[in-house]
Amino acid sequence: MSIGEPGFPKRFKWRDREYELGEIVERWKESGPCRNGANERYLRKHWYRVVTTDGTEMKIYFDRQVRSKSQRTKRWWLYTVKGSSAES
Repeated sequence: MSIGEPGFPKRFKWRDREYELGEIVERWKESGPCRNGANERYLRKHWYRVVTTDGTEMKIYFDRQVRSKSQRTKRWWLYTVKGSSAES
């Protein structure tokens, strides 16, 4: 977190199964223009390609902006899943 990145979850649950994150393979950031018309760019998402301890590869991201008031605590999102445990 010292470089401005979000605190990374060590594990999470998806489709009634718990996954433990093993290794961050790749990381990148997504930015976009100011939504109010100013000539500035803002950091929108922190993306990660990770491998879980069971070998599943996933792309996950941290959304820096709240989608709605009801989802203000939901910042981490699973984007893709590829691997042995995802196919079962």
